[in-house]
Amino acid sequence: MGGWKPGKLLCALLVVAASASSAVAVAEQSRPGGRAEGRFDLPQAGFAPASTVLRPGSPEQVGLDPGPIREADAAIAGWTRPSPAHPLFSGAVTLLVHHGVVVDRTATGQALRYADAAGTELPADQQVPMRPDTIFDVASVSKLFTSVAVLCLVEDGKVAVDRPVAAYLPEFGVNGKAAITVRQLLTHTSGLEPFIPLWRDWPDPPSRIRAVLERAPVTPPGSTYTYSDLNLITLGVLVERLSGRTLDRFVADRITRPLGLVDTGYNPPAEKLGRIAATEFQTAPPRGLVRGQVHDENAWSLGGVAGHAGVFSTAADLAVLGQMVLNGGSYGGVRVLRPETVATMLTNYNAAFPGDDHGLGFELDQRWYMGGLSGPRTAGHTGFTGTSLVIDPASRSIAVLLTNRVHPTREWGSVNVARERLASGLSLAMAVRPRVGPDAWWAPPGDATTATLTTPALTARRPMRVRFDAFVDTEQTDVLVLESSTDGQVWTPVAVRATGPGAPVGRTEQLAGSGHRSWWRVDGDVPPGRDVTLRWRSTTDSRYTGRGIAVDAIVVTDGDRTLLNGEKEPHVLRPLGWRPRTR
Repeated sequence: MGGWKPGKLLCALLVVAASASSAVAVAEQSRPGGRAEGRFDLPQAGFAPASTVLRPGSPEQVGLDPGPIREADAAIAGWTRPSPAHPLFSGAVTLLVHHGVVVDRTATGQALRYADAAGTELPADQQVPMRPDTIFDVASVSKLFTSVAVLCLVEDGKVAVDRPVAAYLPEFGVNGKAAITVRQLLTHTSGLEPFIPLWRDWPDPPSRIRAVLERAPVTPPGSTYTYSDLNLITLGVLVERLSGRTLDRFVADRITRPLGLVDTGYNPPAEKLGRIAATEFQTAPPRGLVRGQVHDENAWSLGGVAGHAGVFSTAADLAVLGQMVLNGGSYGGVRVLRPETVATMLTNYNAAFPGDDHGLGFELDQRWYMGGLSGPRTAGHTGFTGTSLVIDPASRSIAVLLTNRVHPTREWGSVNVARERLASGLSLAMAVRPRVGPDAWWAPPGDATTATLTTPALTARRPMRVRFDAFVDTEQTDVLVLESSTDGQVWTPVAVRATGPGAPVGRTEQLAGSGHRSWWRVDGDVPPGRDVTLRWRSTTDSRYTGRGIAVDAIVVTDGDRTLLNGEKEPHVLRPLGWRPRTR
């Protein structure tokens, strides 16, 4: 795999680190209360055992609180009902996995509901309800299958990700693209534009493929992140050229058939139409109600098989794909990829483009749909039709949401709120155990909220030392602040120093961060004085929250004198929006 030698070294280091971290995780699990199942604050490093296969169960069987999961389910079901004029989406199927156990599975709403683009409902006896095994056009989630296919060729020695694409597809190396690498296509840093209307502007599949391969970049390769279908269409052609098989045949031979994904593939057969969710009523091109054919116009114009779209699948099949990734490339006794390949696949290569973290084909750490499961290693993808797959190695969890949100029209809105809600429901079902004592103060996550936890007035002759433990899993705009006041009206932030995995470096007036999933030890100093009041303030912005914020083990001292011990006298603290919780 010549051009991938730096990656080999990286993977070797990752595997060694994963082995060491796994040993720590095993040690954690051997201690009382240290079992990793059901825990958000015991992040797992490395992969799940390769023998892990999905099995039915309940949240309680793996230490989860079913409440947040049920609340997420209820919210998603509510979005299938008119509010006020039409539902957010016609129907949905969800599936949640934790440590190999399918802890939740729902089907709500309708797979077929509307007769036209205006949203005229079909008679009740002609509508088709969602069911757990409904088959969906997963749209851009297809890109994950193409990416895995490329990595299969890497392992076969036919592709090196750091070699130019033109080494494999000579016709690609025109118009400033000679140096674009396979890695840049996989990470969307090639400079190619997002989309061109192949179905409209070129007459047939050969001319459409030629248009993609000859397209000039719109920004210098490697200079920007631009999500582009053209990247994955090109990779689909590369798979076909180097394997000697069509993309759908290669995906079937190397991924879906070995994994037993009986409902996953391109151009589903007519006998499965009754189980397929309808998508859009299209007028341009004039296709009418699209059901059983790929929704994406460009993929449709390429015969339903393309690197960027075209795959149909079920929630159960996508969960198997996710567990294969969690297992390090194996599932059910079949190895699709080697562990070192999967480690590389889940490495962020877009550090130069903050917020656009990307592995080899897999998106990483995208809170807008990964919600509380977000983290540096959290991987997945979304699809335009209303689909998402979230794979969280740190908690060994999977969240699948499949909707037909473009039925009957793409204009009815986004399902990002549902994507985030489902993933966050699973994260909130996991426990974060108090650092000291039976409970800790929790500020529940929520949009545009403020919660305060206030001490009584304290008097210190010397500078006050404030110490506490904090669990902070938030986006950078949702913060925990320690403040002081002498009149209860004007509050001044207190600079603090936090120590622990992922903690901010140096002193700071705001604590925020995610992905570390660990408690921090925090301390700060407050000038001496009479009637000094302290408070911990948690503030969130209008969108997106993580697992939340907790404060524990509060101690305020004046030299050798203890002014307040939150463990011994929690009743003196005044919570507004905070509440004591055991998990």
